[in-house]
Amino acid sequence: MLYDPEANILCWEVSRDNISKAKNFGSFIIHFSKTGKPVIIEILDASSFIGQFEKIKKLKDIKDIKRIVPAGN
Repeated sequence: MLYDPEANILCWEVSRDNISKAKNFGSFIIHFSKTGKPVIIEILDASSFIGQFEKIKKLKDIKDIKRIVPAGN
């Protein structure tokens, strides 16, 4: 996994296959082989994505998540 701070892109190589095409999924670009297997996953605006990941990680620290009730209830 590589991070380019100037471009703010996180690049994850998941396969060593040759790249045939790429598809854009919002903040993600996935490069595929001829058989449709993901080869590289790029995360654009990676610092924002990592920030969201940290929020999710903090939720894992809550031991009894059943006690969380949506506002207004």
